[in-house]
Amino acid sequence: MEVLEVLGNNIRAERNRLHLTQEQLASKAGLQTHHISNIENGKYDIKFSTLIAILKALNVPFEKLFDLND
Repeated sequence: MEVLEVLGNNIRAERNRLHLTQEQLASKAGLQTHHISNIENGKYDIKFSTLIAILKALNVPFEKLFDLND
């Protein structure tokens, strides 16, 4: 699995764990909903600043989203 797919899957899993919609996560992270969708589907090579915004919105450490064992 590609890194962007792993990242997207892990973001989706964390979002679902928190019972957030894509719209709610986008709002918390200051992003557009379509960006969250593209990121979760591994279609968008995100900037580091976008990743940090998502990490803060989900309140998870960097390592959690790149865990290849989940």
